[in-house]
Order: sequence, then C-alpha cells, then structure tokens
Amino acid sequence: MLSQISIFLLDTLLGLFSLALLLRFYVQWFRVPYYHPVARFLVAVTDFIVRPSRRLIPSWRGLDLSTFVLAWLTQFIMLLGASYLQDYGNGSSIIGFALVALIELFRLTLYILVIMIIAQAILSWINPHSPLAPVLESFTQPILGIFRRYIPPIANIDLSPLFAIILLQILLMVVANMQRTVALAFQ
Repeated sequence: MLSQISIFLLDTLLGLFSLALLLRFYVQWFRVPYYHPVARFLVAVTDFIVRPSRRLIPSWRGLDLSTFVLAWLTQFIMLLGASYLQDYGNGSSIIGFALVALIELFRLTLYILVIMIIAQAILSWINPHSPLAPVLESFTQPILGIFRRYIPPIANIDLSPLFAIILLQILLMVVANMQRTVALAFQ
C-alpha cells in the first residue's frame, strides 16, 4: 500500500510538473505574449529550474530546448521511479526508459491538443471573446488550419475540430502501441 501511495504521489507531482514544462515550451514556441496570465503562471511555476538549465542547454532556432529537455527528464525520472517502486527495478534498460519518456511527451502533447480543441470549440459558442481564446487559437491553428482548408463550414458550423479530434485519437492509438512495443523491446 505504501508503494501505491508513493507511485500516486510521484505520478501526480512529477506529471503535473512535466505538463507545466511542456506547456511552457509550447507557449514560448507559439509566441503567446509573456503578459498573458497562462504564460506568467507557467513561468512562475517552472522558472526556478529553467533559468539555470539554459546555461547548459542552448536554444535552437528559437526553440527553448532546455524546457523540453527538462520535461523529458521529469518524465524519465517519473517512469524510472514508478518502475523501481512497483517491482524494485526489474533490469529494464535506461535507453528503454528514455525512449518511453520521449513517447510519453508526444502522447501528452496529443492530449493537450485534444483538450485545447474541445475547450476552443466550447468557448467559441459560449464566450468567443474570452481572454483564453487567443491562446487556444495559437495552439490549435496549425492542426485545425489543415482541416479548414479542405472542409468548409456547414450551415456556419466549423467541423474541423471534429475531424482533428478523430485524427488525434488515431494518433493516440498509434503512440500507445509504439509505447508498448518500445517497453517490451527494452525489457
């Protein structure tokens, strides 16, 4: 029972911190204004570790790689810790944990997109001028723009979020299968 509690706390705390780091990476990538409350919250939560890591990990083409590497490292530590607490380290490969952590970040990104597309669709009907709307638009525009090019609105209703969510769900299935394959290959 103590190991279950420890795994739960590890997953929750490190999972939320990894999510905050990943969101900060995307907020900076999509150029969400620094003064926006979401951006300020993410900076306040993660700045204590991102600033020192920037000295070691430089940016690349405008991408804050230190934040991404920290999100990956957090996922890696979370997976390694949970594996150790579950079965006291069954001899799984460090490379396997590293790859699964990277795949887990990709899976988390897909979930972020699904949630943001749903939130944007709901906000567009309830309050299209919400302060959160520009942030959601900057995140979802790359994927929704693809579908909006080919699927026109029907009776003034944009169906691109529906098709984007279907595509993202298919990608989530592929990622889950890939994660199982990598985990089994390095076991």
